[in-house]
Amino acid sequence: MHILLLNEYYPPDTSATAKMAAQVAETLAQRHKVTVVAGRPSYDPDEFYPFAFLRRDTRNGVVVERVGSTAYPRHQMRRRVSNYLSYLALAVPRALAIRPDVILAMTDPPVAGIAGAFVARLAGRPFVYNIRDMYPDMAIGGDIVRPSRWVERWEKMHRSALKQAARVIVLGDDMRDRILAKGVAPERVVVVRDGTSFPASMPAQDDPIVREIRSGFPFVVLHAGNLGFYGAWGTLLKAAEILRNENVGLVFIGDGANRAALEAAASGSPNVRFLPFRPVEQVPHVMMAGDLHIVTVRRGLEGVVVPSKLYSILAAGRPVLAVAARESDAARIVIESGCGLAADPDDPAAVAAAIRELRGDPARLIEMGRLARDTAQKYARVNELQRFVAVMEEAALGKNGGNHLGS
Repeated sequence: MHILLLNEYYPPDTSATAKMAAQVAETLAQRHKVTVVAGRPSYDPDEFYPFAFLRRDTRNGVVVERVGSTAYPRHQMRRRVSNYLSYLALAVPRALAIRPDVILAMTDPPVAGIAGAFVARLAGRPFVYNIRDMYPDMAIGGDIVRPSRWVERWEKMHRSALKQAARVIVLGDDMRDRILAKGVAPERVVVVRDGTSFPASMPAQDDPIVREIRSGFPFVVLHAGNLGFYGAWGTLLKAAEILRNENVGLVFIGDGANRAALEAAASGSPNVRFLPFRPVEQVPHVMMAGDLHIVTVRRGLEGVVVPSKLYSILAAGRPVLAVAARESDAARIVIESGCGLAADPDDPAAVAAAIRELRGDPARLIEMGRLARDTAQKYARVNELQRFVAVMEEAALGKNGGNHLGS
């Protein structure tokens, strides 16, 4: 069959969504024809393309069509919105001209699912909605927008797209619960996790790059990833302050909309460091540098965003502290597997106490690392991708939803 994927970001964009879109598309292309309609690279791309109304090439068996959207850097919201709107204005007509058998939409831009449902309805084709981040819930919960009439209209259109979808593919059980609460039939909501691939090897803790990342701290609590709107950042900084004289360092690796504000808030904190993203070949060094790895979701955003970085931490065999509500997917996996602890995202003292507890028990940390590696086996990316293919094929063939796949 011919599958059309709508997502603005696609390699050489370097966002997590672009990378996952490529993995999904390339896996589907092993059995089916796949066309991606993307925009010009704009998310920290490793290659820039000159303007053209339409650029077509083939990457790893996938036909990639790029419409001539604006390609402003993502760091200014107004320019990013320009990228979104120009992409949609050009991608929707192009998608209508392609006439695929089934349409798959992700959530870049945040209304891509609504656009995908619109295209599918006009074309009379099945629609599959892969929700990476749930909008407008995330925009409201992350204080990006305020409740208003236009946001209510956005939510109404989003619910319509959800109910039209033959399948809604989500990243975790907490996100599935959110979708069910919007009135979508349970048999059409499927959990397919991002999963993980396993590093070929891990460096030693005395590796020079590992030592550099550790920044001289005897015990390192590490958060690697985007510093966006979803994390309990204030709680983490207050916990670091509680531990400032206890030989514990909090190291952030990455960038994002909140980094500048976090750095300002942490100025003068001797046990907090902010470091840039490392090259992809140094990801194992980043994993090894943390004695304890943080996964965080602000209270109220559980199920709105699912931090897929958890799977990379598990695959590396590192213990986890989930600073998130216990009902969140990340906290549930960590607690049930025994590979770490969970702490209230609104309670800095509880976070500090959890860090102190694990720092004082090296044998327990080693056992948690072993359990993390064992747990990662359950979420191997190759298996999750094959599950994604099966869901797409069911949707295209009009089969009724079965049991709760992926749970």
